[in-house]
Amino acid sequence: MELLNEIWQTARRNKLRTGLTGFAVAWGIFMLIVLLGAGNGLINANLRQSDRFLSSSMVVFGGETSKAYQGLKEGRAIRLQENDIETTGSEFKEYVDEVGAQYMTRATISLGQQYISTSIAGVYPNHNKIDKVNMLYGRFINDIDQKEKRKVLVLSNKQAKELLPNDYPSLIGQYVEVGAFSFKVIGIYKENENGQANAFSSYSAIKSIFGANTDDAGRIEFTFHGLPTEKANEDFEKDYRQHINANHQAHPEDESAIWIWNRFTQSLQMENGISIIRTALWIVGLFTLLSGIVGVSNIMLITVKERTHEFGIRKAIGAKPWSILKLIIVESVIITTFFGYIGMVLGIAANEYMDATIGHETIDTGLFKATMFLDPTVGLDVCFEATMVMVIAGTIAGLIPAYKASRIRPIEALRAD
Repeated sequence: MELLNEIWQTARRNKLRTGLTGFAVAWGIFMLIVLLGAGNGLINANLRQSDRFLSSSMVVFGGETSKAYQGLKEGRAIRLQENDIETTGSEFKEYVDEVGAQYMTRATISLGQQYISTSIAGVYPNHNKIDKVNMLYGRFINDIDQKEKRKVLVLSNKQAKELLPNDYPSLIGQYVEVGAFSFKVIGIYKENENGQANAFSSYSAIKSIFGANTDDAGRIEFTFHGLPTEKANEDFEKDYRQHINANHQAHPEDESAIWIWNRFTQSLQMENGISIIRTALWIVGLFTLLSGIVGVSNIMLITVKERTHEFGIRKAIGAKPWSILKLIIVESVIITTFFGYIGMVLGIAANEYMDATIGHETIDTGLFKATMFLDPTVGLDVCFEATMVMVIAGTIAGLIPAYKASRIRPIEALRAD
């Protein structure tokens, strides 16, 4: 207790020096936590976007030829057809697991006097696995719906609320009008805040009603396995493109004839990007922490030099070298711990403020809404580790000059300015 009182009196006599030491400690920890929190906010937002999709899946869209081939000019529109779906499933059995398709149309859905105009996606049952639809009530499209061309409908919760505002879950099992046809509502899913909501039905029903007079198959989507590297995926895409292009008399190497959205390579690129961001944040954060350590070290060196005369008097009246060493070490530990804790608390508070203000804001691009910043927080383990690093560094910074001061002879210390 006497030691603590002595440290308190020393701090009161040297307020500026103590304040500068504390500021260096608190600022280093504060900046590290805020930088890591901001980086995590960006990373979490990107991960949330990618979590909506199955990484081992691809979606194929029709495009436009960019090369003349077999007497046909460039600029031809390519629309995927039923034989492209068959080619995907039969020619690539080694890698492809489940093949599906999505046929889009637009229609008015009505229930009594209530109605909405929305896009309806005719899909295969595997769409729920590929795009991860979060069901709230009922179920998604199944194999029997697809096989029997059932006129069934899965709505988003917002769409259901517009049709039946007071008790939208009770829509399950009811029939609604889709244009001139009656469809049964079998499920309600949670609409993503950063996506464009569609109603879903069986691919076979939507294609037979709205696309019976066209060969357009919409877009193809499938799951795959056995392509663990970016090189393997590139080779697969090249081979797949050649087969589909052949179905449409397009040049085998024409990359514009069809567009392939490979979620796996996108996921790999995102992981690499996230790894770079994390590394950069840690480097910047550690340099910020290092600047705090340097500040503490310099101030401790000055502190010991200023108190050399005091240490000489202590030794002259019988103080042991260890008592001087202990005084400086304990003072260093207390100052760095106290101000390190303040920096940690302020850093956590700043992250919580970011989370409350911009943590869930979305940007509307016109086509979709995207969350750019999500959960900008840092784990308590990182906060405590950063604080402990500063405490240990501050202790070491005080230990070296303290050891020299404890070994100095009283007569030399008393002569010091």
